[in-house]
Amino acid sequence: MSNFNLASITSALDEAPTKTGVSFQGRALKWETDASAKELIDAIDACAGLHFLNLEGNTLGVDVARRIGKALEKHPELKEALWKDLFTGRMKTEIPQALKALGEGMNIAGAQLTVLECSDNALGPDGMVGLIDLLQSASCFTLQELKLNNCGLGITGGGMLAKALLACHAASSKQGRPLPLKVFIAGRNRLENDGAKALAEVFGAVQTLERVEMPQNGIYYPGITALSDAFRQNYNLKVLNLNDNTIGPKGAAALSEAIYDLQCLQEINLGDCLLKTKGAILLGEALQEAHTNIEVLNFGFNEIGPDGGFAIVHATYNKSNLKSLTLDGNHFGFECREQLREILVQYDRIDAFGTLDEDDSECEEEEDEDDEDIDEEEDEEDQNEECEETEGDESEVGESDQTEPEEFQQSPKETDEPVIRNLLVENNNASTIDLDQSLPNTVEAYCQTHYPSETMFNSLEETNKAEAFKEYLKSLPDEDYLVYLAFTILKLSEISEKSKEALEVSESLFADAYEYAKSNNRLKSLRDFLLIQLGLLKCEDRTFKPAYNTQGCRHALKNAIKKNIVPEEEQSFFNVFLEHRG
Repeated sequence: MSNFNLASITSALDEAPTKTGVSFQGRALKWETDASAKELIDAIDACAGLHFLNLEGNTLGVDVARRIGKALEKHPELKEALWKDLFTGRMKTEIPQALKALGEGMNIAGAQLTVLECSDNALGPDGMVGLIDLLQSASCFTLQELKLNNCGLGITGGGMLAKALLACHAASSKQGRPLPLKVFIAGRNRLENDGAKALAEVFGAVQTLERVEMPQNGIYYPGITALSDAFRQNYNLKVLNLNDNTIGPKGAAALSEAIYDLQCLQEINLGDCLLKTKGAILLGEALQEAHTNIEVLNFGFNEIGPDGGFAIVHATYNKSNLKSLTLDGNHFGFECREQLREILVQYDRIDAFGTLDEDDSECEEEEDEDDEDIDEEEDEEDQNEECEETEGDESEVGESDQTEPEEFQQSPKETDEPVIRNLLVENNNASTIDLDQSLPNTVEAYCQTHYPSETMFNSLEETNKAEAFKEYLKSLPDEDYLVYLAFTILKLSEISEKSKEALEVSESLFADAYEYAKSNNRLKSLRDFLLIQLGLLKCEDRTFKPAYNTQGCRHALKNAIKKNIVPEEEQSFFNVFLEHRG
């Protein structure tokens, strides 16, 4: 046996590289001038080993971005550019200029990035213009992680992103070091089928992906099919998250073919994808053999009947690493639910199983008939998509005539909710409400932004935020008031578990909402709106899915009930749903 050499081990530990850098994460600072950004610039200049630069949760102007870019020219060692939620309240014209300035600094330095994080910035196609040069440059030849979640890219921005990444891969391959992209995150971007197809070409080219997250992008089976073909080329894929896209049975068929080849998978999230029983059976069969590394399976809220549930559960027999199995929100019925539990007990997988509290058993009898009509429905969807694409082409010329102020950035936009909004509008002649227009960081901007961040709330300058919100909302036309008020409550409720101040403001607005609803005979409308948005009641529009964090929203509602802000006659309605659904 060789001698134990403590000195050599100590020496090796001393030589291990340590990651250093500069972080101003979550400080809600507004960098407008050199003076306001002096602390930041000084920190960059003073850092001997700037391996990461974390500016998340602040807001950056163009002049300061140029100053930072200049400072970055001296740091070729930079590896991680962490710029999440960095442009709150910025004009649309500012964002591309700022990103270009930052990218130029890194290019001049010869930096070799491994991580680029730009999530929660309302980039859109305009913002992507500022990233293209960087993504195509030698600074990104080494990029391993690209995170662009909730950036409002749309189909156009997704196409621009794909084109830049393909150029990067081609250029880096010529130098003998192909783009080694491992992590790609781009949820909530409205990529749709065309954007998905464009990115599928990238995935097929790089073939190094280990984690792909593209939830809530409006992708139907044509886009899913293109992605599935590309995934098959990425044999090391470990995490696949396509939650809340309309995959359907046809998309599930394509995805199941890919899954046979992806033996390294550890996490699969296909919740809210309308898989139906047919799709669940196909996926369960694909997972039946091998795939022993699986740790997480999410097939919740997919209108899956008993046969689909059994297919998935039986596939867990050899999954000894399974930590989480989600099947809630499907069409199993009491007897099937008990049988599923028995099988999982038999396979010793019951500890990984979640609840089945939200089972839509009343739909069980219709399942067979629904499955027979699936192909017919999807063909109809294809026709509708073709019509929409044609309409889009015809209207493209007139896009510049939109009434939305062009000087401001747009916040990431989700699917419109006409049915839900109409619950709160007394007549169909009410003025159009645009919750996606964004302004500089004010209470007005918060109310107008579709998904405002916690940082955006914390950085509001008003001392009495509750009064500031009430004052702005009461300045709106009467026909718009309740809609804006209700959506603002949801936005505050999302962060109510983490922010005591947001919870307190939500209390004040809940009181106003009920005062208005009661005096205008709108209690039922407000009740239905909240129940649907909190995922407690089904919407008559089957395509609608709650977009806000239902856990946080329920927390705020329970708080309002506990403090008797919700009228006593309404409390009983909510308590029935809350007790049943948790």
